[in-house]
Amino acid sequence: MTLTTPTRRSGTTGITAPGAPADTPQGDSARSARSARSARSARFTRDADALAVASFVLGLVGLLVMNILLGPAAIVMAGIALARSTARRGRALLGLALGIADLVILAFLVTGDGTVGWNFGG
Repeated sequence: MTLTTPTRRSGTTGITAPGAPADTPQGDSARSARSARSARSARFTRDADALAVASFVLGLVGLLVMNILLGPAAIVMAGIALARSTARRGRALLGLALGIADLVILAFLVTGDGTVGWNFGG
């Protein structure tokens, strides 16, 4: 003789409230799809925040060295961060402004010296 216990899912009464997700495979898949979307949007927001900070740092460092490379990189990163609706919008805008300032400084130095390189000496 084998004893079996009936399996019972907690919270299931067979009656669902209007608008509540049904306790069916379709309801479970909808819940998992929502959680996947929220995890993906959280990842994009985190990535956009990191891009905003990176554009600010690259723009700032680009004022001193390698502005021919770091200026455009800061501009592109700030643009992507702003397009992804970053929470650090101010940092992204500062990175954009600093990237543009890098290119403006490079343009002044190139027109003054006729070379792309510059130094702190005299």
